[in-house]
Amino acid sequence: MNKFLKTTLWASLAALTLTACGGDKPAAQADSAATEAKTVAITAIVEHPALDAARQGALDQLAEEGFKEGENLTVNFQSAQGNMGTAGQIARQFTSDNPDIIYAIATPSAQAIAAATQDIPVVFSAVTDPVEAKLVGSLESSGNNITGASDALPYEPQIALIQELVPNVKNVGYVYSPGEVNSTVVLRTLKEKLAPLGINVIEAPAQKSSDITQAANSLVGRVDVIYTSTDNNVINAYEALYQVAKEAKIPLISADTSTVERGAVAALGVNYTDLGKESGKIIARILKGEKPADIPVYISENLDLYVSKKHAAEQGVTLPQAVLDRAAKVVE
Repeated sequence: MNKFLKTTLWASLAALTLTACGGDKPAAQADSAATEAKTVAITAIVEHPALDAARQGALDQLAEEGFKEGENLTVNFQSAQGNMGTAGQIARQFTSDNPDIIYAIATPSAQAIAAATQDIPVVFSAVTDPVEAKLVGSLESSGNNITGASDALPYEPQIALIQELVPNVKNVGYVYSPGEVNSTVVLRTLKEKLAPLGINVIEAPAQKSSDITQAANSLVGRVDVIYTSTDNNVINAYEALYQVAKEAKIPLISADTSTVERGAVAALGVNYTDLGKESGKIIARILKGEKPADIPVYISENLDLYVSKKHAAEQGVTLPQAVLDRAAKVVE
């Protein structure tokens, strides 16, 4: 091979090598972008089994979507411990931290976050009526930086369960937090739906969890059953409500399945782990580039029935076989 050909060959090989290296660079950049670390800030108004399940369900789903905590996902969780002032402080802190997304669990925390930022994407979970709570403009499109998953329940199955377990029911007690939108919406709708059936709703407001015992005692001798929604203060202090119900032999029927282990005779409600997983899917879509306003609010269509034979016996209720047969879980 003469000197000219050798020089030309080496020049060609060098050029090919440089071209190949240059061609690999965009691919490497694309891979880096695909695995870019993300930060999710999570807040809940309080910690109790349902809200904890919504949080863990979201993290499990994010891992399935390729966002794994400790690898390419940083998670900052803060609980407001039932205090709205603390919820506001957390919201301001998260806004200052500027994470990629904020996951707000339960209406009070979601409202605090919504008031603090109009720019950072926000996904809520365990919010009964996000429109009434002024989080979104509509369930189809929020028109802002917020979307999420609602735990709204159809009322008819709840009412049917109350009538099935307490056939001659005339007065339903309702313990709730007057400052929580979820609970006031349920109270208003219950009254509207029970009135035509000749059933009264007797309300017992409790501003905070420490007021639950007093509120429950105010219903003794006045109601045939106590119905509880997904009110966070009530769920947080459910054992106190249970003690009153047990002593007075007033059946407790709930919309939160986690309360059956803690004192309710029966509960018909959403699976909060599943709700969290749906929230996780929404979070992943936003982390991958979609806008919250383009993602409709998810509403669960599946309800689980849990019952407790022990609590039924304590509270003077006989569980019909039809109820036992339908139950997804029977606590002995």
